[in-house]
Amino acid sequence: MTCWVPGAAGSPYGLDNLPYGVFTNADQPARVGVRIGDFVLPLCAVAESAAFAQPSLNAFLALGREVWHETRAWLISLFGNEEHRALVEPLLVPVDDVTLQLPFEVADYVDFYCSLQHATNVGKMFRPDSDALTPNWRHLPIGYHGRAGTVVVSGTPVRRPSGQRLAAGSSTSGPIPTYGPSARLDIECELGFVVGTPTLLGESVRTADFEEHVFGVLPLNDWSARDIQSWEYVPLGPFLGKSFATSVAGWVTPLEALEAARVDLPGQDPKPLDYLSVGARSGYDIDFEVLLNGEVVSRPPYAALYWSPAQMLAHLTVNGASLRTGDLFGSGTISGDDKAQRGSFLELSWGGKEPFRAGGMDRTFLEDGDEVTLRASATGVAGGRIALGEVTGRIVA
Repeated sequence: MTCWVPGAAGSPYGLDNLPYGVFTNADQPARVGVRIGDFVLPLCAVAESAAFAQPSLNAFLALGREVWHETRAWLISLFGNEEHRALVEPLLVPVDDVTLQLPFEVADYVDFYCSLQHATNVGKMFRPDSDALTPNWRHLPIGYHGRAGTVVVSGTPVRRPSGQRLAAGSSTSGPIPTYGPSARLDIECELGFVVGTPTLLGESVRTADFEEHVFGVLPLNDWSARDIQSWEYVPLGPFLGKSFATSVAGWVTPLEALEAARVDLPGQDPKPLDYLSVGARSGYDIDFEVLLNGEVVSRPPYAALYWSPAQMLAHLTVNGASLRTGDLFGSGTISGDDKAQRGSFLELSWGGKEPFRAGGMDRTFLEDGDEVTLRASATGVAGGRIALGEVTGRIVA
């Protein structure tokens, strides 16, 4: 795949990637752009579509799969054909000169719990005398409904949340709740899926129609206050321990760019119900890295996930819940079989009992001033590696 943009050919942001985002630069308003190499092209400068002059991707997402495909083919031609260079090159903006905005208006946010390894680890920690997995876990992708208004773009500071948590000694004298800032603030390394094509209330989406509705993906960090969560979650699940912030990358990579990264699921036993049935290559082989203050502390493999994104979407809508353009759903924490592949500090430190090393120190949960970055890569359709946008957040008191 030839490309005339300087430095783009063979880079993680070549013609086989082309992620979309929303950016500002200089005194220009927020508008839609596509990344090519170390540059961003404002699409409203080369296309008449009003969707590209918007401060979010939603108008473009709502146009549907056929338009997504045609636009991608047009961009590949634009950057791959030398005859367009004279027109397009003066419009390119260095990526270091732009400020990325939240790429889409989040309509609803749902977070799943689809890693067998993560669910097993959490079960062993929290229910040591019971089965690690709850009886329903292998029958459906478990999820919870989050807060769309607290989804923020990479680089946004994350304020340490306060809430109720159990006081020391509660295990022997009964529950004694106290109020204050979370002392067990954590991360969750996830992959987020962005919905474009909506549905009507009462309709459900088949697993085979996943690509008709989901436009693309981006790394996602579902920050978690474990002490607040552990006190509040019985019997209805996560609430304030999750809803204070969810960080997403500023670039959305189209599903088409991940076609070469599709793989079979690890295997599902028992066989899911018919509405959750999927075929071959329903998973994605995406390699993640978790960095704490610039040091890699974990490498979670998305290919290990038990439930596929098509199954997540089918289950989300099987009761007739409608999709809206801009809906976001997360995979849940990504963890692998090895300790070095765990996607949360809860697991890396085994509930705080087994500190892990980072920065030459023993670490458990997040401290004020800590900066966490999630980054990911996958095999591109041209045979090299493509990068998904990074997502970073720094903890403030």
